[in-house]
Amino acid sequence: MGTVLGAMRNVRWHELQHAYGSASQVPGVLSRIAWGDAPTSEEALHDLERWIGTPPVFDSTAATVPFLWELAATETVRDRAGVLDLLATILTAGNTEHPAWTRAAHDAVAAGRATAGRLAATPDAPDAPGTSETGGPSPAQAVRAAATRLLAAIDRHTCPACLPREG
Repeated sequence: MGTVLGAMRNVRWHELQHAYGSASQVPGVLSRIAWGDAPTSEEALHDLERWIGTPPVFDSTAATVPFLWELAATETVRDRAGVLDLLATILTAGNTEHPAWTRAAHDAVAAGRATAGRLAATPDAPDAPGTSETGGPSPAQAVRAAATRLLAAIDRHTCPACLPREG
């Protein structure tokens, strides 16, 4: 691993859980998102969403979110908009049996608000085409749109696990 995702080795993934068991596979999936070709990256992003984001969050979710922010900010990642969408999914997910996991995951998403703001304000490169080869928005436009949606979700976020506790 290079500098991108380098801090993953500091997380005790084998002690954390996701929807299907041990989170020890999460670093490999994050690496596939970071460096995989388009199909590999897309499959890895889908796997990660099933593991940590829907419907409940897990103790591994909050540990994963900072790395998702790192991937969203890395221009060489193929589906940065998809990473931002996963962060938005995590912000709406919860775990009624473990509200502390929910709050930690939501707090981790909200902690990246400045990155979302920067991505939402990033202009297209002067020589970038306005649309992709498939006729959809350019990758930069897709990232901007996803970041804008995520900013709005962070700003209006309220859930029982995240409400201030009295007492």
